[in-house]
This record gives sequence, C-alpha cells and structure tokens, in this order.
Amino acid sequence: MKLLVQGNNITVTDAIHLYVQEKLENAVRHFHNITTKVDVHLSVARNPRISKSHKAEVTVHANGTVIRAQESSEDLYASIDMVADKITRQLRKYKEKHFLKSHKTSKAEELATQPPIASDLKDLIGDRQPELPPEVVRMKYFAMPPMTIDEALIQLQLVDHDFYVFRNSESNEINVIYMRNHGGYGVILPREGNGNGHHGTNGKGSHVTSEVESTLEIPPAQV
Repeated sequence: MKLLVQGNNITVTDAIHLYVQEKLENAVRHFHNITTKVDVHLSVARNPRISKSHKAEVTVHANGTVIRAQESSEDLYASIDMVADKITRQLRKYKEKHFLKSHKTSKAEELATQPPIASDLKDLIGDRQPELPPEVVRMKYFAMPPMTIDEALIQLQLVDHDFYVFRNSESNEINVIYMRNHGGYGVILPREGNGNGHHGTNGKGSHVTSEVESTLEIPPAQV
C-alpha cells in the first residue's frame, strides 16, 4: 500500500507521519487486496473562531474506486483517529456492496418509487440561498466512465459528499445524484427547454425526481 501524507498550515513531523501510518495500516488491514494507494491531507485552520480547526482527510484508491472521508476536531490526533475509523466503515460498505451486489435491492427502483415533491432543488440546498463564489478558485478534471444510477449511488455513499456527478450509461448525459434533506436520494437530469422542476422518467416509464441545470456546471465529488 502506497501512503502519501501532506500538510497545510502544519509540519508533518516524523511522529505525526508514524501515527498516521499506524492508524491507516490498521484501518485497511482487512482490505489490502483491494487497496492500492492512500492519500492523507492534514490541515489546521488559522481562524480562531473555528473550534474544530484540525482536519484530517483521507482518500483511498481501491480497485479503481475512490473512497473518501474527512473529520475535524480540536485535536489533530483525535481527527486522525476518527477519520481512520470512518474509512474502515467506508471500505467495509464498499466490499459488502461490491461482492453482494446481486443480493441487494435495486436502488434505481427505490428512486423511481419516491413520491413526487414540489421542488427537489430546495432539498439539495436546504435553506441556503443559491450563490456562486466571486471567482473560480479551483479547477479539477476527472474521467467519467459511464455508469448506472445504481452504481452512481454506491459512489455517492463512498465519497463522503452530498452529491456525485456521473455520466449516465443509458443516456450518455451528465447527471447528478444527491442526498435529499428529507431522506432518500434525488437525481438531477438535463432536458431541453427553459422550465425547471418537472418529474421526468428514467427511460423505462418510471418517474424519478429531476431538475434542469443549464449554465451552472457542478463539479464531481472532490477527492
């Protein structure tokens, strides 16, 4: 297993590196056969108003799949402990879904049977007002191999984000799957026209919640 540890506003001492190595090796010890690389990013916020200023982010590359977790606390070592435990749970979830996939209920069917709601966009952003940053501060490029909604849902659950951008293998279009504030998952699908908020179909006659994203490109889950 290749381990890379980086720091931001913090010097990664030999003691910190050794602690991270021991914790992460322990976290992935049952998954060595699928784990190829582990990236760790440690950071400390300089803002005194941020109480949980010590953050630990871990990205695991497993069989071509990216599994990510992050934790913050008032102590760097505590953050490392928590994120190591979280990565273990994420890896266990991935292994269970990967090898027991044929025994799972189709998540796409669950999405299709969700009751319609007035606006899934509100579920995506909650009470926040939609607002773009004043300038682009970062650009990242990702390969997007086609996948089904079912597969995209698994990826969403592994990257520790609220949404996941993917290329739908049925339509070859860019879709967004996200966690709804009121429970369950939603899918944002592009469509022609200027209207928003219609409930479209998934190509098989089943209704799924959809919204139109026209000018705003939502980036893939960060890794």
